[in-house]
Amino acid sequence: QVQLVESGGGLVQAGGSLRLSCTASGRTFSMYGLGWFRQAPGKERELVAGISSDSDTNIYYADSVKGRFTIFRENAKNTAYLEMSSLKPEDTAVYYCAQTDGWNWSTQRRYYTSWGQGTQVTVSS
Repeated sequence: QVQLVESGGGLVQAGGSLRLSCTASGRTFSMYGLGWFRQAPGKERELVAGISSDSDTNIYYADSVKGRFTIFRENAKNTAYLEMSSLKPEDTAVYYCAQTDGWNWSTQRRYYTSWGQGTQVTVSS
């Protein structure tokens, strides 16, 4: 059974930075695509960044985070990261990592079969 565990969330002032981590167990982490999603109160869960299994092939960023967030993974550590900088109050949300059953990420939630429990990020103005 695949388990994903996020960490690194917290309270930060606008303009600050945070690094989220997602550590996986239960299967070969390096074979599967991964996405970071977020869900703000009253809003749909949205994909903010995605990375393919080998990192170099395909990386995606939502327009709202492009230039501020960086997704990367260390397959040898079974861990993926979301480096967030220049944070804004509108980045406040619960952040989730999720993996697909294929080599690539997807913008569609239905392709993600494993999810973490989420970590809260709060950006104060």
